[in-house]
Amino acid sequence: MFGDLSFSHILILLLVLVLVFGAKRIPEIGSSLGRGIKEFQRSLKDATNPDPPPAPPRNLDPPSASSGGDPKRLSD
Repeated sequence: MFGDLSFSHILILLLVLVLVFGAKRIPEIGSSLGRGIKEFQRSLKDATNPDPPPAPPRNLDPPSASSGGDPKRLSD
């Protein structure tokens, strides 16, 4: 498919990319593509892994009376 792509063709494609997106935006696009590929690979790995992640520990202590609400007045 890309076998007949010469150096001049690649150079023209890069020039068009710079004109369309700008020189400062191209590294941002590359890094976001890289992050997207990593996230995709991680999700594929998670989908093939049958073990679910461990649940975080729950706090079983009852909330204390002074943990919320309006503060108590000592005197008027």
